[in-house]
Amino acid sequence: MALEVDITKKLDGFFMHMQFRAEREIFAILGASGCGKSMTLKCIAGIEKPDEGRIVLDGKVLFDSEKKINLPPQKRKVGYMFQDYALFPHMNVVQNIEAGMGKRPDRSRTESLIRQFQLEGLEKKIPGQLSGGQKQRVAMARMLAAEPELILLDEPFSALDTYLKWQLEQEMYKHLKEAGKPVIFVSHNRDEVYRLCDTVSCMNRGKMEVMEPLKEFFQNPKTRTAAILSGCKNISAAERVDAHTLRAVDWGVTLHVKEREIADDIRAVGIRAHFLATVERPGEENVFPVNESEIWEDPFEWNISFRKNAECSWLQWKIAKTDWSPEMGIPKELYLKEEDILLLTNS
Repeated sequence: MALEVDITKKLDGFFMHMQFRAEREIFAILGASGCGKSMTLKCIAGIEKPDEGRIVLDGKVLFDSEKKINLPPQKRKVGYMFQDYALFPHMNVVQNIEAGMGKRPDRSRTESLIRQFQLEGLEKKIPGQLSGGQKQRVAMARMLAAEPELILLDEPFSALDTYLKWQLEQEMYKHLKEAGKPVIFVSHNRDEVYRLCDTVSCMNRGKMEVMEPLKEFFQNPKTRTAAILSGCKNISAAERVDAHTLRAVDWGVTLHVKEREIADDIRAVGIRAHFLATVERPGEENVFPVNESEIWEDPFEWNISFRKNAECSWLQWKIAKTDWSPEMGIPKELYLKEEDILLLTNS
């Protein structure tokens, strides 16, 4: 079973073109707010109509602009879970779940879903009487009650606090794997994506810049947008000096990568804040002078902002409190292993 999408749509301020194929997996669309993520889901679900293109689910054409095919949402067999869950406020838990079953709800299936999602004792409650986590479980149960062939999740954890989010992520992951359906998971939260997804795409102003397996996306982002979305704190414009040397313009330093070749179209360089380290030996390459610095304290680590001089941009160094304390003094230099330098070829 697979979903194939190749659509275009004019949005406010930019032109959206989404082209991808998702198999029986959890496929993430990671992007900043307003980049077209939710619009993509709405087009797949049939809530919005693309200007042109084609959407096919398991061989069934849902939309084809040339053939003038545009199936209504109820005929697409697509389950859509909105950010706010969109439960019917006047219906209780049972009624909300059975709303996904059509005109002849199966009570035994309802009871099975209530047990599966641990909603026992809440059957007669309406959404206004439920917690955020309970609402999410009801929404998930209602979606699966319709036996969809494709599941669309639009930032399903955005309304939850951190502790509850962690619990419900684990629950949702289990249910999604058991369902065995293609899942399109929209988010701007890289941690959610890393814990839940198999494949990651990076969306920027309506375009899919990158589509890669999860680990490759986070270990080696290819573009400036991908690096930012994957959590990279330090990014500088870059100028290629030669095949193994580049100039980080914003930081005023020269970096060397002996084991890789720098492409002619490099535009930026990235450094993860946790990968910086104190210099181990004199003459180390890829060294960053620390001439100005500020210290910020988090619960479990220190954040040190530093720069070479007033003409350079600040960098961020994160280090665990178990490994360093201000009493040890700010290092005069920090360095980075060459394999930890992110070469970004598209801005």
